[in-house]
Amino acid sequence: MAGDAVSERVAKIAAGDLVAAAALMRALDDELPGAREALRALYAHGGRAFIVGVTGAPGVGKSTLVDALVTAARARGERAAVVAVDPSSPFSGGALLGDRVRMQRHATDPGVFIRSLATRGQHGGLSRSTAAAAAVLDAAGFPLVFIETVGAGQAELDVADAADAVVVVTAPGLGDEIQALKAGLLEIADVLVVNKADRDGADRAEADLTTMLSLAAHPSRPGEPRRQPPDTSVRMS
Repeated sequence: MAGDAVSERVAKIAAGDLVAAAALMRALDDELPGAREALRALYAHGGRAFIVGVTGAPGVGKSTLVDALVTAARARGERAAVVAVDPSSPFSGGALLGDRVRMQRHATDPGVFIRSLATRGQHGGLSRSTAAAAAVLDAAGFPLVFIETVGAGQAELDVADAADAVVVVTAPGLGDEIQALKAGLLEIADVLVVNKADRDGADRAEADLTTMLSLAAHPSRPGEPRRQPPDTSVRMS
């Protein structure tokens, strides 16, 4: 891509042109020539968005939570964007990209932009272009960007590097989900959510998380101060 074409694309995205932003995100995902050059030029226009990573095991309701958070942002008059990562089939290489289906009520809202990405075999809970897509949306003027990972296990922690804050979602009744969180996701969480709290076992899940946070607060070496997390539990209907 010629330098003039890159400059024109960057100027359009910085002015809030979402068609140009979507085209660049597609080019970045496909690793087309000139895409990375345009992304580097866009960094000067970014750095203003607050990026929230939402992660957790499969089936805990990450998409439902993101949908509700976007609704809350729009009620405050804030624009919001979502980068949703779906797993690719190991056989066909395709992906359902079903998060757009779950967020249909925002489909016609000009203040919401949803981009679905396939993992394409990438590990870590994100796709290879997730952080780049968030950077493009930041430069396009979205003050709030959500990154929703694929169903992630305890070793899939890439979202911590891509987000300003990480929301780890769990739910009761999914087996030993707290044990799965212990060695990885629990340690990167800024906010812990027990979703589907109308199910039996929600109080137990909350108690387990509280206990594990208390254990994690103990110093690992003699003489270190105890790091007690604040008790900011919130119940929502």
